[in-house]
Amino acid sequence: MEVLYDRVAGLDVGKASVTVCVRTPGARRGRHGETRTFKTTTGSLGVMRDWLLEHGVTIAAMESTSTCWKPILYSLEEVMEVWLLNAAHMKAVPGRKTDVRDAEWIAQLLEHGLLKPSFVPPLQIRRLRMMTRNRVQLQGDRTRETVRLELMLEDASIKLSTVASSLTTVSARAMLGAMVDGETDARVLAEMAKCRMRRKIPDLAQALEGHFDAHHAQLARSILDRLDRVERAMVELDAVTESACVPWAHELELLQTILGCRGPGGADHRGGHRRGHVEVPHRAAPGVVGRSGAGDVRVGRQADTAGRRRGNKWLSAMLVEAAGSMGRMREKNYLAVQHALLTRRRGMSRAQVAVAHSILTTSYHVLKRDEPYRDLGPDWLAKRNQEAHTRRLVAQLEKLGHRVVIDPAA
Repeated sequence: MEVLYDRVAGLDVGKASVTVCVRTPGARRGRHGETRTFKTTTGSLGVMRDWLLEHGVTIAAMESTSTCWKPILYSLEEVMEVWLLNAAHMKAVPGRKTDVRDAEWIAQLLEHGLLKPSFVPPLQIRRLRMMTRNRVQLQGDRTRETVRLELMLEDASIKLSTVASSLTTVSARAMLGAMVDGETDARVLAEMAKCRMRRKIPDLAQALEGHFDAHHAQLARSILDRLDRVERAMVELDAVTESACVPWAHELELLQTILGCRGPGGADHRGGHRRGHVEVPHRAAPGVVGRSGAGDVRVGRQADTAGRRRGNKWLSAMLVEAAGSMGRMREKNYLAVQHALLTRRRGMSRAQVAVAHSILTTSYHVLKRDEPYRDLGPDWLAKRNQEAHTRRLVAQLEKLGHRVVIDPAA
């Protein structure tokens, strides 16, 4: 088989060590292979890099093992071409599996051009991706703490969550804070409601009657403190992410013209409401950029039991959340109507996946054409369905031997 790359290296990556096989032209005929094992500390990786350069290696390949590949990629990417491989694209090594055999197998496949590299974004994109992923994890922490708080209140027979839209609203937090400080009068607690929540004061007074004792207060104080720390961390991370997005300000501006990626526009980091529509989490646009780079959004079907292929779980989570917000919008547009129609036909889960894919596809075209998003309008799907139905009826009549002339009504 023809050798496409003369001097290659195959790396089998582990947490504590990396096994490297170098394949170079032999002194007389054939190929020569040499294998060594290095620790994954910074100093040892520097020794590995020097050893590869001594052998004249120009391209190296390794499997994407968890996050253990990152220090090795960072050590080598400036001096040679480095391929990150999907393990599913490689044939299994015959016989007993060892680090040495894996490294040799990768090197042999690489020298013959039988491997396909995965996409690895530039350094700035990798940093932005890490920030957006960290924010998703922080939001998961906030959700888990909110669930713990609700379960604790249920134990105390406090039904605040049945009246308030969320336990993290300003009114709910004020009531919970007063309960932790020792206030037990349900009517006094209900009077702490603000804005539209004041219309629910009678219901709040009934929901806040329970058996909230000192034990519950101690647990609630601990949970609320953790929620405060998580929310402060999210605010700080949002500020850092905004600074990191400066090089892609134009691309982000284009993405935010898509209603599913619109920024908070004055809402707090928890996603507030403005009159007329529901705000969408503003990390959706940075998430698209952080996924693959501003000019290289890759569109494909998404993945899991809801009908998606395996894709990037972080981007999927951001887009599905943005899609879910479309169903709560008061002002109707193409994406909101698509969400409503699909929800009636296929259910909420599949509707959000479909709208998320529409947002991703739209993002690709917006960035490729370098022009803002233009909404198709809330009646576009209805018009398209009516036109298709008209064509089907005309085709049926013509098949029966009739000549049909369409004369639209005024």
